Amino acid sequence: MSGSPADDILRLVFSFRRLAHGPADGACAAGTCEECFALHRPKVERFIEQGVPVHFVIPAFPAKSPNPQKVLGTLPDMAERVSLEFLQELCDYTRHYYEPGARITICSDGHVFSDLVGVPDETVHAYGAELESLLAAIGADAINTYGLEDAFPGFPFDEQRAMLTSQYAVPVEDVRARALAEPAARNIFGGIHRFLFEDRMALSTGRSRNSVREETKSLAYQVIQRSDAWSQLVEDFFPEALRLSIHPQVSHSPKIGIHMMRTKDNWLTPWHGVALDDGDGIRLVKRHEAEQLGATLVMRGGRVSHYIAPNVSTSAKPLIEEVAS
Repeated sequence: MSGSPADDILRLVFSFRRLAHGPADGACAAGTCEECFALHRPKVERFIEQGVPVHFVIPAFPAKSPNPQKVLGTLPDMAERVSLEFLQELCDYTRHYYEPGARITICSDGHVFSDLVGVPDETVHAYGAELESLLAAIGADAINTYGLEDAFPGFPFDEQRAMLTSQYAVPVEDVRARALAEPAARNIFGGIHRFLFEDRMALSTGRSRNSVREETKSLAYQVIQRSDAWSQLVEDFFPEALRLSIHPQVSHSPKIGIHMMRTKDNWLTPWHGVALDDGDGIRLVKRHEAEQLGATLVMRGGRVSHYIAPNVSTSAKPLIEEVAS
């Protein structure tokens, strides 16, 4: 494999890949699969030919989970800060191989499905505003944001969601059929359904697990429908950009799944977890897991920030600790 700047940049990104486990994992996970490189190399080379920063887009940072067993509150905390600093450093480090470096557009999808996941639009807006403040505070000048209100300005959020669905969504029946027929789509459905079930179960009283599971199964298909619609809109607005994802992706996907923090959970994200400083670095866990370890809550600027558990030994584990799904 060549040592071209394009391949060097892709090798850097692949080293943080959030990979869905499958039969092609060997060479793909090792970063030696030519097919993986060939999928994305032309886009990187196009930016290099133009002499401009390589542009990545990542639909992410929607809002905090409403589940208090997972998160500390409704606003970004240390988990988001560490993740944003990682993204900025990824852009900075790209300059080692290509002087203009890279830039990342965070395409926040919070308003896309906030009504489905039980998070008010006002809470999503407050989360987004604090995210912008955090980007400014850490000097993340290679990162900008783009949201549903940028795509459909001047309309209420309900109308923005309706416009997104009417212009870009496929019928829910098609989403369901794809999840039944395609392993990759089934894997995405399983992950989204797990998130929704955990969150709804934590907020439900007097309901059986089966009734919540059936309700969230239907919601999961709708979340995927809107998420796919948002993905298509992002593709239309940023056709030249390389696509990053916070979900595990199969090896030869046009999207590159990426970890932003060290974690044992291949699906966990900063908005579904908390930052835990375990003495060997910061890793991402669910709130109840940190509390089960006896971790201490840290306040920063009068607000909850993260946990510390200095007695937890991780034996200098690697940045990314994926577990088999």
